Amino acid sequence: MLHCVAVPACLGEVGVWVESEDPKLPRSSAGPPHSSNLFLLQGPREEILYLPCIYRNTGILKPDYLATVDVDPKSPTYCQVIHRLPMPNLRDELHHSGWNACSSCFDDASKKRNFLILPSLISSRIYVVDVGTNPRAPKIHKVRTPRHWGPLTTNGTPGAHGSGWSLSLTAHLHSGGFVLLDGETFEVIGNWEHQGEAVPFGYDFWYQPRHNVMISTEWGAPKALVNGFNPAHVQEGLYGSALNIWDWTTHKKLQRLDLGEEGAIPLEVRFLHDPSAAEGYVGCALNSTVFRFYKTAEGDWAAEKVISIPSKKVEGWMLPEMPSLITDILISLDDRYLYFSNWLHGDIRQYDITDRRNPRLVGQVFLGGSIVRDGPIRVLEDPENQQQPRPCIIKGKRIPGSPQMLQLSLDGRRLYVTTSLYSGWDKQFYPDMIREGSVMMQIDVDTVDGGLTLNEDFLVDFGKEPDGPVLAHELRYPGGDCTSDIWL
Repeated sequence: MLHCVAVPACLGEVGVWVESEDPKLPRSSAGPPHSSNLFLLQGPREEILYLPCIYRNTGILKPDYLATVDVDPKSPTYCQVIHRLPMPNLRDELHHSGWNACSSCFDDASKKRNFLILPSLISSRIYVVDVGTNPRAPKIHKVRTPRHWGPLTTNGTPGAHGSGWSLSLTAHLHSGGFVLLDGETFEVIGNWEHQGEAVPFGYDFWYQPRHNVMISTEWGAPKALVNGFNPAHVQEGLYGSALNIWDWTTHKKLQRLDLGEEGAIPLEVRFLHDPSAAEGYVGCALNSTVFRFYKTAEGDWAAEKVISIPSKKVEGWMLPEMPSLITDILISLDDRYLYFSNWLHGDIRQYDITDRRNPRLVGQVFLGGSIVRDGPIRVLEDPENQQQPRPCIIKGKRIPGSPQMLQLSLDGRRLYVTTSLYSGWDKQFYPDMIREGSVMMQIDVDTVDGGLTLNEDFLVDFGKEPDGPVLAHELRYPGGDCTSDIWL
């Protein structure tokens, strides 16, 4: 059995694989312990979360850091940051993390989940963080800098080379591919894809070994998005609109699945957790759609739009119409519910996807956003006929920004959310969040009939950090979660 971790890149180019050949390494209790998604569903309640915290674009010249947050209601430090691991450099822009092992390595006793792979979107550095020695107080193990711009995300994967590895998708202007890292030394080995087969842009990716496929998505060119969003750059072809289909075994590019204008800027891609399923969903930011992708009877791949959030006609904003801007999406471990955040409108939605082609909205909650009723933006026309929401206030604090990154508890009953997307876009769309810092909130989930309710007793305020307000981004559990585990 081969082990892999994947770090998808935000912007446009390369990926990272970690290779390991030592079968004698001891297995730890923090290793990939879950034989199936339904087994993980019965896992223990989360006690701590890891979050990268970013100072770039805030006006505070301090290193980014990895925060450890206590989320155990029985703990005296509940809802508090209990540890901060500063990076040794400035202006990294830490982003999406992943593990050096995931549940695809369940039957390999040599693998243990003891390193968090933490990429930097701006500096291109990749930090290997030791979370196995002391999970509540991580420490830096290695630092690597591939010659590619903007590594974004990490996923644990099984390998196809007969040894363990970590796959990291990084970004480079107009060249999206994958880079290999050695699993023992974490040295850069080279590219995963064949020469000349890199795609225009990179962002996220997911794989399904039973169907010998990996699917990657596209954000845009670094020069277009580094300091904010300009709608003209879409017309100039500086943002993506396709799913890229790869042969998992041979690493050959098989298909470019163009989603068209409605699928512009496809970001997070999620296969169903059932390893036999040959389908999943992708959230497309610009026109606020969700596409279902699937394997056809002929053996190639196709996609169909299954959710569309209409834009609202507004005044007082940069454009006459405001899209919802779907950013993060995830699927519950039992493959019953799909969740996503609308970063401009300010709501999180829950869909029952039992009927895969016809998702049904069963839960919605507003947690800030750009159209709060006492703000400067007025909604003139809303196809959904919703009233402008009240501002979100928790424990006396008005929440700046809008719901963005999501993480679901293993049992599906608690949805954690942070408000920062990317510092350049945070600064443009939510300057109050830049000044006040982001927050972490928790939503209670009805897993029987569907429904979302804000937990008004939970708040982690990153505006009160010792070195000043900071932007907290992605959320990770030490023991695996529904966005970092894949099964064979």
